[in-house]
Amino acid sequence: MRIGLATPVVTAVPGHAAEWEVTATVEELAAVAAAADALGFAYLTCSEHVAVPLADGETRGDVYWDPLATLGFLAARTTRIRLATSVVVLGYHHPLAIAKRYGTLDRLSGGRLTLGVGVGSLAAEFELLGASFADRGERADDALRALRGSMSTPEPAHDGTYFSYSGMSLRPFAVQHHVPIWVGGRTKRSLRRALELGDGWIPFGLAVDQIRAMLASAELPDGFEIVLGTQAALDPTEEPDRVHQHLCALRGVGATAATCSVRAHSANHYIEQLSALRDIAMDLEVVQT
Repeated sequence: MRIGLATPVVTAVPGHAAEWEVTATVEELAAVAAAADALGFAYLTCSEHVAVPLADGETRGDVYWDPLATLGFLAARTTRIRLATSVVVLGYHHPLAIAKRYGTLDRLSGGRLTLGVGVGSLAAEFELLGASFADRGERADDALRALRGSMSTPEPAHDGTYFSYSGMSLRPFAVQHHVPIWVGGRTKRSLRRALELGDGWIPFGLAVDQIRAMLASAELPDGFEIVLGTQAALDPTEEPDRVHQHLCALRGVGATAATCSVRAHSANHYIEQLSALRDIAMDLEVVQT
């Protein structure tokens, strides 16, 4: 099981974001990313919301750095760690726009993109952007098929229910021959979508027993990723045994990758915590970064 990070600073969900993240500088963010890179962590994440209604901000938070700009910045400050969107909302973009923007990021980063995508659930945001909410699932399926055939080719073509194009040039395009696509969601349909059209599943808002039950009823192909997040921030310095147990539990459910949140009171403390987390993973030979 590989260890990735829910990048601090770039998302502030109430009850989860630490105080230091509110005033953190971009240099502190870059220092955290560089440390994660040097320590061998697998990936950094960044989420997408364009504009969150104030009423929803109380539960979802209202700080969401743009993933393309953020991951582009972090790509320039790192060398090997992968850059994962978690997630881009498919309904907000034409698939060719995603292919061009994130294909460019893949090229700039030397092939380090993992494209996490989701159907979306915030109706007011769809309405604001003029995106269709009622049929967002069907649109997402078509968009995923379009992306699979368009991310890594200079002259993509697709003929689907919602998106159709040919005779187009898309340069630059992703340098990876096959950009990994992880599909987020919390329903059985999202898992089916991931199995049919993606390379991995990123469940959220589900209890461990729910995830276990959903996976038990699915036939997972070789290499399919199950990307699970830690339910609370980890404290590897003060609670190494608890961190060890939590990571073991995630692997026991079937996780091939764990997206970790880390408890800290400053950027320097966060980096210290990353070092301790890496040591737990490596010394106990339970997980590998």
